[in-house]
Amino acid sequence: MTMREVVIRHVEPMEVLSVDHAGPYTQIGKAFDALFGWLAKHNLLAAEMRMIGVYYDDPGVVAESELRSKAGVLLPHPVQASVTVSPPVSVAHVKGGEYAVLRHQGPYSDMRAAYERLYGTWLVQSGREAADAPVFEEYVTSPKDTAPAHLITEICLPLA
Repeated sequence: MTMREVVIRHVEPMEVLSVDHAGPYTQIGKAFDALFGWLAKHNLLAAEMRMIGVYYDDPGVVAESELRSKAGVLLPHPVQASVTVSPPVSVAHVKGGEYAVLRHQGPYSDMRAAYERLYGTWLVQSGREAADAPVFEEYVTSPKDTAPAHLITEICLPLA
């Protein structure tokens, strides 16, 4: 696992097409599968789309079975008016502003250490506060064509 330094980055607000997931965060792949099935059915798959996971709850406080998240994609273009967003897909809003971003390289199963470093070390020492908004992950590489050791994920923590 490789972790780089945390950088502060301005993130523009985003509207992502998403599918809700409840339960262990490690099982969000099922929601991504449903989302990609819907995107394929509506001819919306695009090589340039960005995969985003939005995580609402602290797994150290909320029971694993009650964790809430969304599997999402940010399309490189607006959805055409001829396409109606319908269940299980909805539009999720990710707030813009300053984010602390930690780039993690390695398998998703090693992400806990990255979160511990971001929240438990960096945030405590930075003098900054987390905003009252969900953290999101951007999956820079895809597990469909990248070995687990080479996956790159950016963990984006909103700052107050």
